[in-house]
Amino acid sequence: MLSAEGPLAGIFESAMDGIVAIDADQRILMVNRAAEQMFGWTRTALLGKPVDVLVPIRLRDEHRLHVERFARTGVTSRRMGAQMALSALHANGHEFPIEASISQHGEGPARVLAVILRDVSARLHGEAMLASSEARMRGILDSAMDAIITVDDEQRVVAFNSAAEAMFGWQRGEALGQPLGAFIPHRFREDHGQHVRRFGESATSSRRMAGARVVTGMRRNGEEFPIDASISQLMQNGRRFYTVILRDVSELARTEAALRRSREELKELATAASSAREQEKSRIARELHDELAQALTALKMDISLVRHDQRNPEPELLSRLEKMNQQVDLTIAAMRRIAADLRPLTLDDLGLAAAVESLVEQFTKKTGVACELALSRSEIEMPPECATAVFRIVQEGLTNIARHAKARHAEVAIDATPVDVSISITDDGVGFVPDSPRQNAYGLLGLRERAYLLGGEVEIRSSPGGGTRIDVRLPLSPAEATS
Repeated sequence: MLSAEGPLAGIFESAMDGIVAIDADQRILMVNRAAEQMFGWTRTALLGKPVDVLVPIRLRDEHRLHVERFARTGVTSRRMGAQMALSALHANGHEFPIEASISQHGEGPARVLAVILRDVSARLHGEAMLASSEARMRGILDSAMDAIITVDDEQRVVAFNSAAEAMFGWQRGEALGQPLGAFIPHRFREDHGQHVRRFGESATSSRRMAGARVVTGMRRNGEEFPIDASISQLMQNGRRFYTVILRDVSELARTEAALRRSREELKELATAASSAREQEKSRIARELHDELAQALTALKMDISLVRHDQRNPEPELLSRLEKMNQQVDLTIAAMRRIAADLRPLTLDDLGLAAAVESLVEQFTKKTGVACELALSRSEIEMPPECATAVFRIVQEGLTNIARHAKARHAEVAIDATPVDVSISITDDGVGFVPDSPRQNAYGLLGLRERAYLLGGEVEIRSSPGGGTRIDVRLPLSPAEATS
């Protein structure tokens, strides 16, 4: 039997791979410790046996022919099983995969062939697990409803799922290797590339692309469409990879555009309705003041004439005439109050400042609540629709105080500039929770609506027992009001 001697013996025995030496008849001459552990045989049991005992029965004839052909070639060494996987047989009958190389030394009957073997069960199992994991991952990616694209550090596509194929009109095989810019309109490519590079330089692992705005993608046919996208990055084997998850928001964009148009149409309709309502109130108030008031005044004069023309008036008649005169006075007062509520003529005749002063004065008389008025200037010039809105906002704010606040003091401040007008209405009443649902809160609702129709803003601050403050800002420039 062949044996390793000297320094070679130590190398032979310490090798991590199994080593089996066979003679020209393919009988085992020598095995190392690693081969014993690999095959589950003792060295003594293997020596002199045909090498076939280490090969599955179904492969033995082919294996013998393979070794014989190698011996005839004269080649000193080569890898075994280059075109197929090799299998070995354990002493317990279990087969396992191996990698092997064979070499030959000497000639004729003295020829010795050495086979170096490596058990690759763990590696193949790991590769199978990896392949299975990759297959599952591909299945997950392909089942995702959102498009998923992964690019390398050169921003070239290395992964492209089924949703991305459907979204962009590219087949996966065509998309792989393409620059990410191929899926972006040309005018955005440079900025987008810089955006990805800056993201790679940051410490952020993932974030939404383009902040809060929608970005634009491009299909293979050149069609552009809005997308919502997020990006993440991962270092692997020293290389950086970026994964972008994309969602086509074309339908959402169309819906939002339709909703905006609908809101604008509703706003225009509400503005027209409000204007028509104010015009109708003004017409009725004017007719009450000009026609009904004159008719009642004439009736009062006639009653006075009848009463004074009586030479021998009967006490009962005089009493009736006096009651009629008082009733006419009450009717005239009620008519004037109704007309003022519909549309204060001072607003049209004397302007906003005078109308608000009268409104505050009447509020104090009717409620007993002290109310201070602060105007930035005595004459406030603004478009009629803005003046009407300011008056109505103050009117509705004071009405709300009268009905609900139980206040002792109130303040109204109006500050007008060439750009906007600010209205502040405060009270020291019972207050409320602004965000809580409240029944019959139509006054504040109407106040918000008037401000909204002119592009204004309303802020209501209140707390139980802490009074209420209403701040309204209305733009006076047409550009700002329509923005």
